[in-house]
Amino acid sequence: MKKIGIIFLLFAAFLFHSCASLSRYPGVGRIRKYTIKSTQLPPNFDSLRVAFVSDFHLPSKYKMRHLEHTIRALQVLSPDLLLLGGDYQEGCDYVEPLFAALAKVSPPYGTFAVLGNNDYERCITEIRQSMERHDITLLEHRNDTIFRGGEYIIISGVRNPFDLKRNGLSPTLALHPEDYVILLTHTPDYAEDADISNTDLVLAGHTHGGQITLFSRIVPQTGSKYGRRFLTGLKQTSQGIPIIITNGLGTSRIPVRTGARSEIVLLTLVRK
Repeated sequence: MKKIGIIFLLFAAFLFHSCASLSRYPGVGRIRKYTIKSTQLPPNFDSLRVAFVSDFHLPSKYKMRHLEHTIRALQVLSPDLLLLGGDYQEGCDYVEPLFAALAKVSPPYGTFAVLGNNDYERCITEIRQSMERHDITLLEHRNDTIFRGGEYIIISGVRNPFDLKRNGLSPTLALHPEDYVILLTHTPDYAEDADISNTDLVLAGHTHGGQITLFSRIVPQTGSKYGRRFLTGLKQTSQGIPIIITNGLGTSRIPVRTGARSEIVLLTLVRK
């Protein structure tokens, strides 16, 4: 009986630890920070701060009341650039409030976004119109350029990465090897399934970090056909390209997270 009690306490502690917020912002489990070094990065972009958020699934476990805390967190982080990874809503009524709130972040080099599978299934017109209204640049298989002190980097975005028949040719193939390119794709699988040559860094979501996991070892549903290989965090594709997969903010199917904290990702780009 004593052993059962100890096991129960350990399991309860695990649940608390995996679900409790490590940030001061309700709805945001943690701020996950990375430093990305590259010889390709132009000198004027050294120390550029990039915030990346994905998979709001508004509302899910992530509610409307959490949105203001997320915006406050992003404003405090004060990124130079904000990137959005898709799966924004669980209903069209939440599209405009979400993007109106995100517009308050106002990073100096703008906000760029791609769409997720949820967004292609519903509310796509509302999302496109709301993004345009709030000066959020939607990258559907196209590239955009950010200039700083006469130098530039490129933000590239994939249109519906699950449809390889139509979208299997990456927009990065039109770029030059010497360009510094950040590729946005909703699912990390695209970075492995498609030739993404000329890419220096991939940002993806979709997996939710498994959403329900046991120490990242037992993961009933990864959201990726590559299993735990592209579950969460900083990984590498077979081409040797670094890819960061975020756990995102919301949940799908059931409003539960265990062992996979919701997060905002903050990158610092450093010239190596």
